[in-house]
Amino acid sequence: MAYKLALAMNRSRLIPTLGLAALALSACAPTLGPPPPGRRAPPPAASGPANFSAADFAWSQAPGRNGIQGTLTYRNGAGGYTCAGSGVVLTPETPWSRRRMNVLYGSTERAALPAEEVRRRTPSAPAGDAGPFVKRTTCDATSRFSFQGLPNGAWYVITIARPAAQPQGGTIALMRRVVTRGGRVTQVTL
Repeated sequence: MAYKLALAMNRSRLIPTLGLAALALSACAPTLGPPPPGRRAPPPAASGPANFSAADFAWSQAPGRNGIQGTLTYRNGAGGYTCAGSGVVLTPETPWSRRRMNVLYGSTERAALPAEEVRRRTPSAPAGDAGPFVKRTTCDATSRFSFQGLPNGAWYVITIARPAAQPQGGTIALMRRVVTRGGRVTQVTL
């Protein structure tokens, strides 16, 4: 009987001890960590549907104290490009415009692609009319442009450039994301 009593007492101490040991071991268990390279999900800005919503653009209509001064310095090999006389558009960043830039340019930060390639991608881009929210200007004779009175926010600057030495050569569509804030003029080079 004393043997059974000792066994029962040992068992009552053993179960909590085993429980604590299991808890301690689970704390030391390895975690899975980050996914292996090449297995990450694309960022939300670059994937998924993005429906056009005029409300998403409302922020861009507020008056602001920011500006953008830009210069085109794009070169392809030894040949320089110009945007003199070409239009420059400034599109506010929204979920819809981010998705559109990713489809058209393959990036939401910056790109330089043949203009014809961007035109071919247009039918695949999300539909919508951002025209009323887009700001426009023209490159001057020295390939410079500017925008004034902008609110704080992120924008896409887009223009078409052509070879300076061969005005009839292939055109390049240039896009770059720019952030304005703090009442400053942001310098942009395309």
